[in-house]
Amino acid sequence: MPGQRIVSLIASATEIVAALGCEDELVGRSHECDFPPSVRALPVCTEAKLDINASSREVDDQVKAILRDGVSVYRVFADVLERLQPTVIITQTQCEVCAVSLKDVEAAVGALVASKPRVVSLEPMALCDIWRDIHRVGEALDARERAEFLVAELKQRLDRLKAETSVHKPRPSIACIEWIDPLMSAGNWVPELVAIAGGVNLFGQAGKHSPWMTFDDLANADPDMIAIMPCGYDISRTRREMPALTATPGWNQLRAVQTGRVFVTDGNQYFNRPGPRVVESAEILAEILHPGRFDFGHEGTGWQSL
Repeated sequence: MPGQRIVSLIASATEIVAALGCEDELVGRSHECDFPPSVRALPVCTEAKLDINASSREVDDQVKAILRDGVSVYRVFADVLERLQPTVIITQTQCEVCAVSLKDVEAAVGALVASKPRVVSLEPMALCDIWRDIHRVGEALDARERAEFLVAELKQRLDRLKAETSVHKPRPSIACIEWIDPLMSAGNWVPELVAIAGGVNLFGQAGKHSPWMTFDDLANADPDMIAIMPCGYDISRTRREMPALTATPGWNQLRAVQTGRVFVTDGNQYFNRPGPRVVESAEILAEILHPGRFDFGHEGTGWQSL
């Protein structure tokens, strides 16, 4: 479909568009879209309505207050969309906190009269949904064959990793933490990635929203390993937030802490983006779960020991 003008308002969709070979048709992005790095030059079409530099607890309080008032966490710049004249806008309905939602886009597009863009909304909850969303984007961009090839390639890479990790016993238990204060464990596709990487996931269910948890839950499970992967945070930001957890009474008694098996990851770039780099996310987990047996080159940038 020649002459498309694509605006992606979710970071994972921007990665999907690029992986399908359509990056040159992108004309706008969300404030969170930053990969591949070249997309950072595109006009920004959204912003968050909260102080993203606040602490984990303060961010959580802000989000809950905004949602209590029935207001969106994000602002879509309708005037920028009008200027860009997109023919396709990609957004999501999976989480109103994680990214710009469908209702935000519909409100903004209601003011658009010229380009009449097609709105493609993604809703990834599990790995199968990520594959379906790649197909959905491929269909919208007239790139069906490329989408089929991409999905097949990603599945094959995960299948190979699963075959390689399946021979390693025992399978260590791991707690994947998606938010530090208050505590939230990782759900959605992360439990599936843990299984592929050769671990036993202790919290969160595949295909379900990430659940809140307590420190007592963590202490009672006493996992072999803990992986910290806050939504929207890179490694350096995660390290700054860790005192809220490490100062908790009982932290130093956890088995993972005593054996030096607590890890901080780049949750923003990997685990919280339901796109092509879920494969790299599984590789990171394999490196963490089976030290010395797997080396995909992610240590230092994708994850670090606490």
